[in-house]
Amino acid sequence: MAAARLLKGLLRPGRSICFPRLLTCSQPVRSQSDAQAEGEILLTESCVKRLREVTSGSEFLRLQVESGGCSGFQYKFLLDTHMTEEDRVFGTDGAHVVVDTESLQLVKGSTIEYCEELIRSTFQLTQNPQAVQGCSCGASFSIKL
Repeated sequence: MAAARLLKGLLRPGRSICFPRLLTCSQPVRSQSDAQAEGEILLTESCVKRLREVTSGSEFLRLQVESGGCSGFQYKFLLDTHMTEEDRVFGTDGAHVVVDTESLQLVKGSTIEYCEELIRSTFQLTQNPQAVQGCSCGASFSIKL
């Protein structure tokens, strides 16, 4: 009964809840196949909205891919203020995601969402066409060979 009340409180109008691999928070503006062909990253409306809330004019969300995790590679998101010559910038005015070129090869054509769940709120990379499989938490993946 308490869980039902908690869930009812979370499902207010205008609030989305994302369950990894089950429910998408919002749809990207462009198609995934177009983004993959052009080596881009798509941002959902929920991602853009949250980035505008948490970043200042000089801050942006950095996406990195590191070795590790239960599937071989893991996604890492952090707020940053410094760019290098090897960085690519995606997004719209006031909401930017920066990816280094090495990481971009492993995530191009993917979508970044901001998801609110019962136990956490987080940026998540979904629909990665470069990944063969991922772990159940959505934080790590293995690549197509």
